[in-house]
Amino acid sequence: MKIKNIRASVHTTSIEVPLLREKVAGYGREEQREFVFCEVETDEGLTGVAVTGHFLARSVVAALERHFLPVVTDMDPREVEAVHQRVWRSLNPRTMTGVVSSALSLLDIALWDIAGKHAGRSVASLLGGARTQVPTYATFGFPQYDRDQLAQAAMLQLDLGFRALKLVVGVDKGGWREDAARVRTVREAVGGDIDIMIDANYLFTPTDAKLLCRAVEDCDLTWFEEPLHQNDARAIADLRAHTRIPLAAGQMEGHRWRLRELIEHQAVDILQPNACYCGGFTEARKAAHLAQIYNLPVAHGGGWPLFSMHTLAGLMNGWILEWHLGMGQVGERLFPDAPRPKDGHITIPDRPGLGFTVDRDALRDTLLPDA
Repeated sequence: MKIKNIRASVHTTSIEVPLLREKVAGYGREEQREFVFCEVETDEGLTGVAVTGHFLARSVVAALERHFLPVVTDMDPREVEAVHQRVWRSLNPRTMTGVVSSALSLLDIALWDIAGKHAGRSVASLLGGARTQVPTYATFGFPQYDRDQLAQAAMLQLDLGFRALKLVVGVDKGGWREDAARVRTVREAVGGDIDIMIDANYLFTPTDAKLLCRAVEDCDLTWFEEPLHQNDARAIADLRAHTRIPLAAGQMEGHRWRLRELIEHQAVDILQPNACYCGGFTEARKAAHLAQIYNLPVAHGGGWPLFSMHTLAGLMNGWILEWHLGMGQVGERLFPDAPRPKDGHITIPDRPGLGFTVDRDALRDTLLPDA
């Protein structure tokens, strides 16, 4: 079996956010308007698919079709280490991230999908098959909500069966004080038995992050995700030394060496490699094995849960999956037969590969033709 073609395209959509009247363009924050869909075809007719996010989407498409395809054509899609080795040597000998990491993620995920279909096994099973069901948390706390709406939105997710919730911090005009008030609002609304996570998306200075941690340490947070600018491992380690709140990071890192830096600096309690950004399942598996050596759990952040669920199910130290309301809706539209969370868990399909099929009409309807 040989790789024969790679097709990639840029898409956009809109989502419905509970309690908001108007649909939201894109699938999350203001800049999250586009995503990339990729399909890899073999000479035996098997195809694999993948999705990644909005970062330089058109450049990712060009990289795959103009640069990656000539490098990997006629390679065996099941020999992922050989594919990675050739890509690193030919296209990325100096270990850059960004476009090349996103493109490699798409290629690699699609190759695992093909391998699973060929073997008649799920990707989670190929990765190790540690479990068939993964706990989930809902990323529900959009910045458009005022405090009252935030509390109502939290309760809506509990009614849907979630027992863990995440809200965004670091974007409110009121600064860390308003973030602290919003965290307290959610804790008071849901009670003490629900896990609450917060995510700053790299937006805080070390000082503001420390002030927020000090203000909400009694709220029993499960983790504080990506608190600081540039995911600065040294500064995150310093923050970790000054707070009792567990810290999580790594979802947007482009390869295993950046993820290793977080571990070596003892910066995180939870590592978050995301296959859609770090170089695919092949790199995510290596990061998870490294975390396992240091007794760290691997959790999911950064969205695209229908792919990352396989990482967490496959590997021994896999933990909890983010069900981002926006990216969850994208997945529901593109892959209508994919699983959904139920009672706070998601069950890995027993179908081969990723375990879902593409709705070609939805793919066409979301296409950006000028991309």
